[in-house]
Amino acid sequence: MTFSFQKCTLNKTTNKTTMITIIIIAITSIISYIGFNNSTLVEKYIFYPQAIKNKQAYRFITYGFLHADLSHLFFNMFALYLFGTEIEKVFKAVFGEGAGIFLYILLYLFGLIFSILPTWLKERNNYRYRSLGASGAVSALVFAYILIYPMNFMGIIFIPIFLPAFIFGIIFVLTSIYLDKKQYGNVNHSAHIAGGLFGIIFMFVVFNIFADINVFSYFIESIQLTSIKDLIHFGY
Repeated sequence: MTFSFQKCTLNKTTNKTTMITIIIIAITSIISYIGFNNSTLVEKYIFYPQAIKNKQAYRFITYGFLHADLSHLFFNMFALYLFGTEIEKVFKAVFGEGAGIFLYILLYLFGLIFSILPTWLKERNNYRYRSLGASGAVSALVFAYILIYPMNFMGIIFIPIFLPAFIFGIIFVLTSIYLDKKQYGNVNHSAHIAGGLFGIIFMFVVFNIFADINVFSYFIESIQLTSIKDLIHFGY
């Protein structure tokens, strides 16, 4: 089955609301803000391998609703808004309102779980290790977006240089792998990688099963480079 998200899906999504993304942002922001001044709340729900061993598996999800500080929260929620709203629209248009919402929520929640699994395997015996933040689930949404819109320009906030989404995604993965090996900064780079990989796999499986759409084929067919302007853009 052939399908054009630009010609078909986006026409359908014009009047679609993105309430689920807004609700996720609101819930995450409220809980995170409360947690800034409530260490008891953070300790109860943060990703902590030793607590998970003690049958607190809910931490595989709840850690994603906590953030270290305002800047951590802002950048994750800003990215969630940019990419989540677009993917939510696509899901509702392709799968219908009810099923689209359900599958979109699954993508986000399972993105939280699967993105932290490599960390769990690596740090499960580390009594000192803790992690928090929604970046793993956000990465799942970012790479879902890249699959659907590979030629849309993407960049890093405050840097006026933009690349096609598929190139940006490749650079992001390679950079994350390098930084993860170097253990650079207090950032869980493996969660970004695992979250992005999960987003790709989820999109492929769900679109094939429920919509008979091969997003990989669509992704490849959508990459069209005719000039240097298709490779890089300067300025906002």
